[in-house]
Amino acid sequence: MKRGLLLLSGGAGTRMGAPKHALDHPEGGSWGGHLVRVFEAVFPGAPIQVLGEALPDRPDLPRLDDPREGPAVALRAWASANVPPVEVWWVVACDQVRWTIERLAEWAAVCESTDPAHTYWIMALHEGHLQPLGGWLSDVLRPALVASSARSLMALATSLPYLALPRDGEEWVDVDTPEERDAFERHRSSGNTKG
Repeated sequence: MKRGLLLLSGGAGTRMGAPKHALDHPEGGSWGGHLVRVFEAVFPGAPIQVLGEALPDRPDLPRLDDPREGPAVALRAWASANVPPVEVWWVVACDQVRWTIERLAEWAAVCESTDPAHTYWIMALHEGHLQPLGGWLSDVLRPALVASSARSLMALATSLPYLALPRDGEEWVDVDTPEERDAFERHRSSGNTKG
C-alpha cells in the first residue's frame, strides 16, 4: 500500500512565541522536521506534502498554502489540489511531536489490518476523545472533503466515513503551551521516551 504524509504547519504559534513547526526538537532539527524523519524512517521514499509554512530544515518538501482559517478549511483546500497518488495519508499536526518510529510503525500496521480496503478516516480514540490528526485518511475521501462545508475539524472528520480505534500513548498528546514544551523537553532530555 502506498502511503503519504500530510504535515499541517500553518499555525501562527502565538502561544509558543514562534511558529510550532520551526521550534527546535530535543532530538535535533525542527518539530516539523522530526515528524518528517519519523515518517521517512517507516516509509522511505513515500510522498510528503506540507500544508502551511515550509520547514526550516526541509525547505525542499512540496508545500501548499494554508488559508489560515483553521484545519478543516486547510484540509479542504489540500483535497482540491493536485496531490501525489497514494492510497492513504498520515495527517499529522506539527505539534504532535511525541511520535517515534516504533509507535508510527505500530499504528500504521493496526490501521492497515483494520481497513485493508482503505475506505475510512481512521482516528484514535484517546482518553475518550477522537483524534483526527495523527490518523490515516483514505485518499478516496478527498472528494468528500472538497464537498464538505464543515468549519471545524471534528465536524469535518465525523461527517466522513471513519473508524475510531482506542489508543493510548503519549504521541496523542499535543504540545500546546510553553509549559508543556518545557515538560516535553525535560522528559526527552532525561531519556524517558516511550517507544
